[in-house]
Amino acid sequence: MKKRYWAMITAASICLAAVCGCAGNSETKESDTTNSAEAEESVTKNSSEVEESDITNTAEAEESVTENSSEVEESDITNTAETEESEAVSSREPIFVQPVENLPDDFYMGMDASSVLVEEKSGVKYYDFDGNEADPFETMAKAGVNYIRLRVWNDPFDEEGNGYGGGNNDVPTAIELGKRATEYGMKVCIDFHYSDFWADPKRQHAPKAWENMNIDEKCEAIYDFTKQSLSEILDSGVDVGMVQIGNEINNGMSGEKTAQNVSELLKKAGKAVREISESYSKDIEIVVHYANIDSVGEIDKKVNTLEMTDVDYDILGLSYYPFWDGDFENTKEVIEHVRETYGKKVMIAETSYCYTDRDGDGAGNSLKGTDDLVEGYPASVQGQANMVRDVIDIANSAGAAGVFYWEGTWIPVGPSGADNSEIWEKYGSGWASSYAGDYDPEDAGKYYGGCSWDNQAMFDFKGYPLESLNVFTFVRTGSTGELKIEDVPDINMTLGVGETLSLPDEVSVVFNDKSLQETRPAIWNEEDIAKVDTSAEGKFLVHGSIEEGNTFACHIEVKAENYVVNPSFEDADRSMWTITYEGADPTDYQEKCDDAHTGDFALHFWSESAMDFTLSQEITGLEPGTYKLVAYSQGGDMDSNNSELTLFAQTSGAELTDSFMVTEWANWKKPEIPEIEVTDGKVTIGVRMKCSPASWGTVDDFELTKVD
Repeated sequence: MKKRYWAMITAASICLAAVCGCAGNSETKESDTTNSAEAEESVTKNSSEVEESDITNTAEAEESVTENSSEVEESDITNTAETEESEAVSSREPIFVQPVENLPDDFYMGMDASSVLVEEKSGVKYYDFDGNEADPFETMAKAGVNYIRLRVWNDPFDEEGNGYGGGNNDVPTAIELGKRATEYGMKVCIDFHYSDFWADPKRQHAPKAWENMNIDEKCEAIYDFTKQSLSEILDSGVDVGMVQIGNEINNGMSGEKTAQNVSELLKKAGKAVREISESYSKDIEIVVHYANIDSVGEIDKKVNTLEMTDVDYDILGLSYYPFWDGDFENTKEVIEHVRETYGKKVMIAETSYCYTDRDGDGAGNSLKGTDDLVEGYPASVQGQANMVRDVIDIANSAGAAGVFYWEGTWIPVGPSGADNSEIWEKYGSGWASSYAGDYDPEDAGKYYGGCSWDNQAMFDFKGYPLESLNVFTFVRTGSTGELKIEDVPDINMTLGVGETLSLPDEVSVVFNDKSLQETRPAIWNEEDIAKVDTSAEGKFLVHGSIEEGNTFACHIEVKAENYVVNPSFEDADRSMWTITYEGADPTDYQEKCDDAHTGDFALHFWSESAMDFTLSQEITGLEPGTYKLVAYSQGGDMDSNNSELTLFAQTSGAELTDSFMVTEWANWKKPEIPEIEVTDGKVTIGVRMKCSPASWGTVDDFELTKVD
């Protein structure tokens, strides 16, 4: 995947990817897969990017896993049939789906199913809607899926032949899965990562065999690999309809980072596809794939580079994870912009959503399904169906050619409470095995383990298809069920110190038929209300319910007055802020929610050369007293030995400081100056940033509050 990036954020680590991918800088987005193992408040949205690395599972791997895994007992690989976590919601409960208007017959209804083979080797069984054991490809085809996407890595094995995990997706695996998809009438998209493991906005490692090659040699290697691999796949009888050359290549491909070199690789890969297409008399479309759809400007920059360097392709693929990558309208704008400006077909190459907040295998979930949901889309089968339906709707209304769901078949291989590490290691059914550590030491070497995507699959933890899988048919035919309230969204409320609490009398409710918009009287827990104290800063939770029995909560934060003007840069008037710098200005006010601590904007910095800048604001009219200053910053690729980041407060000629260092995307640092004595009514606050070349990051949410 994903965001982008696998911003695979587990319960322990905590949003791509993304995914949506969905972070970083204009040239080096770390989003999707960045592991926020120490993040205090960073719930990936995003980045990113989770690409497949977007799936990177940050759960601490068991050290007891050895290279020589013993034979797995069949009971160890039983597919969670007897565990509480595996008790999926009813897969046959009718759901509401409104038909999508004017949906073309040839619209791509795609599914990435790259993990099916290793899942089955791990003991997983899949079933059809009648409860019979069945090939999942047949079940998907009957549910309306018409395209299967399969990732391909060059050599996902170590010197002893141990698989890196994540599906061990080499060419023979693609052939076996592709033949099964073809058997049931589905076309196949071959997704070449041109890496030996996950490729996404954070990581684009060259295959081991290419590591010491210069760009010319690498171009020949990518041409030969593409031509030979695609020939083998076609000779096996796989009905290939499109080939993706590179995966979420926002910041490079196969170890190359410059736009010119990446374009050269794309041209050689595309040339190989065109030649094979001609020799086999097949019309195979070429896809170029990016994450970070939340930034129209970044996508435009990438596509314009393809245009200027004469890269030959047919379709622009975009990762769109709604919980990471912005809203529907922005996605529609990006699709329309590419189509109208460059005349290219566009498709959503990756999207997904959770149907439960349960963790099927104990490895944590990238999308927890609690406080990281998209408003109006609960973690339920109906919520998942609604999300997929609405992504298809917005894509179609913008003129996109189709939508692919990411890894709808990747389910648990063992109970959540069990040690499943031997299964993941032996068969490669977790996101990474320990054997991948030498190739990808920064993520796989630290966080190998299970799957954090199981609650976003379209088969339940036992392998039974969810009714939401039928959304690919229902978007054409429509579907109705018993009308009911599906969810009552939680409420978030911020109060100033001393402000009176006033809870709403009514709350919005979400029906399984999303066309209905209604409210219900709120029944609040009086004991919870009595515990809310607004006389000082604090956080409180008040539970509520409605007459029908659905429950919800109001999350209340009491905050002292913030004396910083436009503290998170959301207002267009930023004249109260002053930026001074040495050399060229490395900053901009970036609109990208993935890289902002709150809201959509943050001060972003990046440069190929060393940076030295100061951001400051003078605040006047303060009452005499003691104040506290905090700010938030995240970023990466920074040499701590040659960088100095400082939060400062200047008053009456004195200066107080707190040093900090950014380490990775979405790992927000919170420098703090707890006691600032103000006597003359004014203070100048800000950050002083001396950053090493090619480092990047954002600064956001300054808070100056009175403590005494």
